[in-house]
Amino acid sequence: MRGSAARGAHGRYVALIRGINVGRAKRIAMADLRALLEALGYGEVRTLLNSGNVVFTAAAKPARDAAGRIERGIVERLGVSARVTVLSAKDLAAAIAANPLLPVATDHARLLVAVLNRPADRARVEALAGRDWAPESMALGDRVAYLWCADGILDSRLATAVGRALGDGVTSRNWTTMIKLHALAGAVESRTIRHAVGGR
Repeated sequence: MRGSAARGAHGRYVALIRGINVGRAKRIAMADLRALLEALGYGEVRTLLNSGNVVFTAAAKPARDAAGRIERGIVERLGVSARVTVLSAKDLAAAIAANPLLPVATDHARLLVAVLNRPADRARVEALAGRDWAPESMALGDRVAYLWCADGILDSRLATAVGRALGDGVTSRNWTTMIKLHALAGAVESRTIRHAVGGR
């Protein structure tokens, strides 16, 4: 399954599962999550950390409904209900390149990237981006909102406001995790290319 899926893959994607493994709620082992995506036919499946970050490859057409397929699979096979957001590796790279808050974000653990489940939901947070959140800051990208939580994420008025506006239609990762996902997606691409040309 893994090798054939990788050879037939046409693109790299990142799945972000919302709200799992927080305390004792919605526990999912990353090995089970990897096995699920492989059973769904995705290739080169890799997970990062324990918070529901998965890099995988897929043919272009199946990737269109990947979020829904993974959500249903998590419910049916793992018994957990969780929202899934899928980005292409290209979209992830674009979001990283476009971040305008890096000059002010001195602690990358407090710099959040809130990824929208539906791009159309951007309109729901546009008004928030126009407000003064000092010492916090906010900026919008095409599919993400960048949140600088200067005094920490748990005490952030900005993160709370964005969460209220979008509900389960958003999932956030800190900047360090996003950079690691970007690097992992690049490693998957290199591995997939080696498979395609008959290497190891």
